[in-house]
Amino acid sequence: MPDDTIDMDTAPEWRTFAGELRAEGDEPKIEGYAAVFDAPFEQEMMGWTFTEYVRRGAFKKTLSDGADVRALVNHNADYVLGRTKAGTLRLKEDRTGLAVVVDPPDTDWARDLLTTMRRGDMDQMSFAFKIVRERWSEDKDTKRVVRELQEVKLYDVS
Repeated sequence: MPDDTIDMDTAPEWRTFAGELRAEGDEPKIEGYAAVFDAPFEQEMMGWTFTEYVRRGAFKKTLSDGADVRALVNHNADYVLGRTKAGTLRLKEDRTGLAVVVDPPDTDWARDLLTTMRRGDMDQMSFAFKIVRERWSEDKDTKRVVRELQEVKLYDVS
């Protein structure tokens, strides 16, 4: 099990969650969850595996600080779907997780993305982050290492 002290200068991490992604209506809008709270996520890092959970409140500081978070296509900064500072991306923590609402731009690539989503070919969202506070433990029943993301700095949702 890793040491509880974490190098804060590590590269960003990404997590992907399935489901709850919608692109509906005449007014283009993308809605879904970039993270789901308390759902187990099997992770492999540097040759060992562990179970990870995003805990409620993990995004609270980033959201309350007014950070300029972007909604991107596949974490690619060339394809910005929305930004919190522009009001075209809205984020909030609710009982389920990190809820996302995006007003995508009227561009060819964004219209193509919406078509792909409506067909059901794209049905996941993810988030890029850096650890601020985490907790490592061992599940006594399964003997699996458990990582709890308690606070993260959110870079983007995708």
